[in-house]
Amino acid sequence: MAFAGLLTTAACQNAPQQNNTKPDALAAHADTTVRPGDDFFAFANGTWIKNNPIPADEVNYGIGELVEKELRDKLLAINNEALKQAAKTGTAQLIGDFWYSALDTTNIEQQGIAPIKPMLDAIAALPDKTTLLKKVMELHHNGIDLFFSGVVSQDARNSNVQAYILWQGGLGLGSKDYYLNPNSSSQKVIAKYPTFIARLFVLAGADSATAAKRAVSVVAFETELARVSRSLEAQRDPIANYNKYAISQLKKLTPGMDWATHLQQLGVHSVDSVIIGQPEFYSGLDKAIAKTNLETLKDYMTFHVIRNYAEYLSKPFADASFDFYNRTIRGAQQQQDRQRRVLDWEQEVIGEALGQLFVKEYFGDKAKTRYEQIVENVRIAYKARIEKLDWMSEPTRQQAIHKLMAITKKVGYPDHWKDFSSMKITRGPLVQNMMSAAGWWYNYQMNKLGKPVDRTEWSMTPQTYNAYYNESNNEIVLPAAMMTVPGYKDEELDDALVYGYMAASTVGHEITHGFDDQGRQYDEKGNMRNWWQPQDSIQFVQRAEVLVQQFNKMTPIDTIHINGRATLGENLADLGGILIGLDAFKQTEAYKKGGTIGGYTQLQRYFMGYALGWMMVQRPEVTADHLLTDVHSPAKYRVNGPFPNVPEFYEAFGIKPGDKMYLPAEQRVHLW
Repeated sequence: MAFAGLLTTAACQNAPQQNNTKPDALAAHADTTVRPGDDFFAFANGTWIKNNPIPADEVNYGIGELVEKELRDKLLAINNEALKQAAKTGTAQLIGDFWYSALDTTNIEQQGIAPIKPMLDAIAALPDKTTLLKKVMELHHNGIDLFFSGVVSQDARNSNVQAYILWQGGLGLGSKDYYLNPNSSSQKVIAKYPTFIARLFVLAGADSATAAKRAVSVVAFETELARVSRSLEAQRDPIANYNKYAISQLKKLTPGMDWATHLQQLGVHSVDSVIIGQPEFYSGLDKAIAKTNLETLKDYMTFHVIRNYAEYLSKPFADASFDFYNRTIRGAQQQQDRQRRVLDWEQEVIGEALGQLFVKEYFGDKAKTRYEQIVENVRIAYKARIEKLDWMSEPTRQQAIHKLMAITKKVGYPDHWKDFSSMKITRGPLVQNMMSAAGWWYNYQMNKLGKPVDRTEWSMTPQTYNAYYNESNNEIVLPAAMMTVPGYKDEELDDALVYGYMAASTVGHEITHGFDDQGRQYDEKGNMRNWWQPQDSIQFVQRAEVLVQQFNKMTPIDTIHINGRATLGENLADLGGILIGLDAFKQTEAYKKGGTIGGYTQLQRYFMGYALGWMMVQRPEVTADHLLTDVHSPAKYRVNGPFPNVPEFYEAFGIKPGDKMYLPAEQRVHLW
């Protein structure tokens, strides 16, 4: 997903009205002691980074955090107003009561572990594995994905149908590499993992010796699951991860698990088949459960229930969760303030309800119309580029253009809002509200089975600083919060900055996802279908492989390389977005007129505008974690990685042989 802001088209149509009290939005951040051809990220953002060390309560710090600070101020105002109203029904009631509940730390500390004690007692009393598996399915209703993950989503081969998809899961650490990868970063985390598990057991009432033994057993069981899990890279192959099974056939895959019964317990109705992402994981899970003793399985369940709710419980539990997941894994130095954390939780629970009030206050219909036009400008530029590709045959070209023109744009906020009237939120214990919300969301998703797909639905809230492409709907979704550049009004920003910062890294990026290594395998209706001529597929893979190998050579931290294949989709989208955004920018009057702003040409400011969207510094622990768990390259490499493949980059900054970012033409990616 993109990580940059959108701006109004007013900035694209008019000359910027510079505010003399503000420095130029690009020149002020540049470090002119760095040669652009050696490290463009440091050149474009270096001065800001030098002057803005990471705050103790942050693990990343950059333009994203600056935007989110502005958003938080607006959301806090909405919450405080709802709290003041003390409404008995409606959206204001949900927001106000959740806010009250989450900030009632006196009650939270008094409650301690009590809110989840009945759940833990029920696990402790389980007499056998059959009953245990029934309890596992029940806990999935609470959003606790024990052993595996299950989700309702569109069938990749029939996007008009909702399917139940079984995926690998069940690990307390996000990636199999933490359990099996020998690098120093992984080993540091896995070495401290048993101590964290034991700490939660002690807080729940176990003595330290017993807790330590139980923790070792839990890690051993999870390691078994890790061994049969697919890598991050392997999970990106949509064909290999699409395996449809009739429910009646599942017994052969997992003899020890009665999936016909389990699926009924999960609430899977109205379907006679499921899609399994990784069949070998489920075979391995079946064997791991069979050979693991009952008490270890109960300990595993107990740990995950406590882990799932720890941050919403009293301070000892919240501190334990922070110390491991934020301090050890991500390098955070101190906990974020309570209100900020509550806003994050609220986003998960009733984010779209909050979004209704957010857009009413801060994002009007006029702005929505403007941003929709920006999408069309980029789409036109993309069409023109596809028409000129010399490696693509005419049949594939026509299919690609057909898909491009069929992409649905969703800008700002949904046309239809979710109905939260049946969700129960009170001023009682926070954990109870989180459980209630998890159950509501679970039922909301399961109720989609057997019903027509709602293509108007959004998977992000309007106040989310992000964007996405959904291949099953062939759509790009650009929330209202993306339309922010911190500290500047739209009319203060010139076209070059706008097109680099927005048209490239958001609109062009998301549209290119429809044609990356994964997205290209779906047609204009969102169905996984091969619409490519064989020779064109070969050309695509060969040309994309150049980008894979480029990123494989990059080492952001220690000796840990970027996984060029796992990050290929995002790297392709970054490169495509830069190329298409530039094509669109070249059609503007600003580009045609030329001239300089802040000492930089129009073309230079375009590249600097793109880099502004990735202005960020990150703790090394976070970088190491993301290299194992994230399909996005680190921010610096989302700038320095694609730029050497863009001919105009060399023109704009006079890049020559000998410069560190110089690539001979024959070594560059020639795809879009």
